Parts: sequence; structure tokens; C-alpha cells
Amino acid sequence: MSSISSLFCGQLVRLCACRPEDSKTLALWSEDPEYLRNLDTDFAMPRSVESFEKSSEKTSNSMEFRLRTLENDILIGFVALFSIEWNNQCGKMAIGIGDPNFRDKGYGTDALRLILRYGFYELNLHRIGLDVISYNKRAIHAYQKVGFQVEGTMRESVLRDGQKYDRILMSILRNEYQQQ
Repeated sequence: MSSISSLFCGQLVRLCACRPEDSKTLALWSEDPEYLRNLDTDFAMPRSVESFEKSSEKTSNSMEFRLRTLENDILIGFVALFSIEWNNQCGKMAIGIGDPNFRDKGYGTDALRLILRYGFYELNLHRIGLDVISYNKRAIHAYQKVGFQVEGTMRESVLRDGQKYDRILMSILRNEYQQQ
């Protein structure tokens, strides 16, 4: 098991609380259609700084962290656990690397390992699930790399530019995480 000192720190990134200045960066990322279309199945829509300021509050069944580099403390994205069902020890997760300069360099994988460790060891979850759009090959690869398994497919459930895409359902169980 990991030590307490590394609860929020990986090899490249750390999990941080939201800072007031983060909302401006998040609002800029919300103007990037590629980022938005890989992040979510909802329609792409820019958001205001104020909307991020209001949405950064923790609830009893969700936690969101900002991702900052260890090297220079640069905000590069977010990771969240949400829809947590405490009685079932299950939750869902989402991640986004908003700064394109930090994609395909291991930061997302490091963040995934951190949030899984947090979810399984700190929150005592048994199962963490997610869904991803089938064209987001980079994310699918990262999820599989840290141990997520494909559970099923919601066929043709996402419409982008007149084309239908599948939504892939994935999850990882605590014992699968521990075996890595």
C-alpha cells in the first residue's frame, strides 16, 4: 500500500484543490472543441469563468481534483470521482488533460493511477467505472494500461458531425488494481 506522503503525489502530477485562478484556465479549455468532444458525450459549449467557480464545490458523492505538474506546478487538467454509491462501494470517474502540451506524455496515466489509489484506499471503493467514446483511442489505451476492463458497449449512442459512435463502458475492481 502507498504511504500517506504519496496520497496526492504521483511521479509527474499531484492531485490538488481548486484554486481561484484555475477557473480562468478551465474556461479557456472549454473553448477547445477537441478537448470537449473527447471529455464528454454532451454537446460542446464554452463555459464562463463564473460557471467553473460555482461548480468546484465538493458534494458528499463526488470529489474533483485539479492536476498540477510536480515540476512547475502547472495546471494541466482535472480528475474526478462522482456518482459515488457509498452503500455499494462504487463510483464513476472522469479525467481531462486540458493543456495539449501535456497529452501523450504519461501525465494522464499518472493521474489515473493516483485517482484509483485514492478511490480504493482512501474512499474504500470496490469498483470504479467510466464510459468513453469509441473514437477516443488515446483514453481507451490509458484506461486499459492501468487495468480498466471493457464491460460493454452502448451502440451508436453518441452523434458527432452526423456520424454515430459507440460509448464503451469500462471498470476496474479493487482486487484487479491491487494485482498490478
